[in-house]
Amino acid sequence: MPSMVVVQGSGQPTRRVDPRKVHSIICNRKKGEEDQFLVRWKSEIKFASNPPLSWHSLNEIYGCLELLQDYVETWSRVLNVAASRLHPPTKRSTPDSEGESERRASPYINGRSSTPGSRASPVTSVHTTSSFSSTAYSENSTTYIDVYNGVLESKDGLISCRNVSRADIPEILIKNVPTPDMANVARRLGRGGIQNANILIRAAYTRKLEQVPGKKIHLVNVVDSSSPSLRFQYINDYVLRDGVHRVDPAAQVGCTKCSPHMGRDIGCEYTKKCDCLEYAAVDESRITSPEEKEKYQDAIATGKPTMGFPKKFPYFAEGTKVQHARCLVPFYLHSRRPIYECNDRCRCGPNCRNKNVQFGRTVELEIFRTQGGRGWGLRCKTKLYEGQFIDTYRGEIITDAEATRREDSANTKAKASYLYSLDKFAESEGLEPEDCYVVDGEFMGGPSKFINHSCEPNCRQYTVSYNKHDCRVYDIAFFACRDIAKGEELTFDYLDKEDEEEMENPGEDAIPCLCGAKKCRKWLWT
Repeated sequence: MPSMVVVQGSGQPTRRVDPRKVHSIICNRKKGEEDQFLVRWKSEIKFASNPPLSWHSLNEIYGCLELLQDYVETWSRVLNVAASRLHPPTKRSTPDSEGESERRASPYINGRSSTPGSRASPVTSVHTTSSFSSTAYSENSTTYIDVYNGVLESKDGLISCRNVSRADIPEILIKNVPTPDMANVARRLGRGGIQNANILIRAAYTRKLEQVPGKKIHLVNVVDSSSPSLRFQYINDYVLRDGVHRVDPAAQVGCTKCSPHMGRDIGCEYTKKCDCLEYAAVDESRITSPEEKEKYQDAIATGKPTMGFPKKFPYFAEGTKVQHARCLVPFYLHSRRPIYECNDRCRCGPNCRNKNVQFGRTVELEIFRTQGGRGWGLRCKTKLYEGQFIDTYRGEIITDAEATRREDSANTKAKASYLYSLDKFAESEGLEPEDCYVVDGEFMGGPSKFINHSCEPNCRQYTVSYNKHDCRVYDIAFFACRDIAKGEELTFDYLDKEDEEEMENPGEDAIPCLCGAKKCRKWLWT
């Protein structure tokens, strides 16, 4: 693949199509040395059978890279469908048509297509609102038609096209586009254009990654020439949709008995003093005296606060083993206990040992194309230690009803791969399933979107809260559940099942698991 795209120019100021008025990109060709793509414009007439169409260079459609990516990804299929029109199924002749040759209907209407081998006279098909014009020619091996069903306009440097029906303007029905001739040209001469389009798309996606906060995110693909969807939007925090509300920030409280300097200059030092651990799990193994056991059992039975009982901070503090600093302690790593971090209202200072996930990702990641049909994957550029934080799962927070609607409209169980229910506290807080929010990371989120499933994962997701009084909105954080070598693919269990849990019998629309693990459950969604 070439390392750069050279766009031929005429020395005139660059004009680009107005992306707001483009419907789609539906074909490509080579005109001289220039790669061109056929733009279908939005029509003022809904469901128009002959919307405006025009050919444009890669430079001119640069603002429509998402639509260009749509076309590139379906290029072969689109051309195969078009080519099939050239040889329709043979029909038996009726008695009164015997002896007549069967002709393929012309894709052009009003008889405006030139016959093979003939040359049409140049006709102007542009309405100019500034100094911009283009010429349309007949479509054959030596001449070209540049505009169909309309006229081009240029205003403020943006090109658009509007419907116009006139004797000198070639017309074509959209159902016939691309025509077999267009498909043939695209297949024979358009591969270079597709290759150059992929280079532009890859460069655009790389620029998106450069805008993501934190350590650098790389993009690697040695399998094919594709790139992840340009429509995916990287965000730094949740986006709350209709019907979703956080607890009033005024309800957030911090620890009041701690300080930045309590002995080792690491903020909170004593779990019995840190108010942020009020709802954190009690370390029952450290309750040894009969009196304390009795008090603890009474607190559990009556719902009394558990402050004062032995608890643990979730992370190893600085000054312990270097590889363990900020990593999860076993008490949390090997359980599903929720993690409560200190927050900005705390008196423990900005560098408290109990602050980690809220600082964001600190490891360098690589999005890469996997083998075996598993799409894109994620791996780390450095070794990860057991319990080390990787990144959070971000996206839109939607209601349960909206999540159900999106699943139904997707018409595939694969949609569940992007939905994550925020139901960690449903049982303890008496929340009904329909009252819990759901995170949808399909269209916006972070690089963790690309973490694939495995029945034997090396990562695990944990609940992390910065506001102990908000049981419906909290972070989902990925941590390494074992040491992970540099370059090893990151995976987690989409179903979050324990080893002893059984899978349901697969239905007709079940999705097979492709993780390849020795203990693979064979099915992802049943």
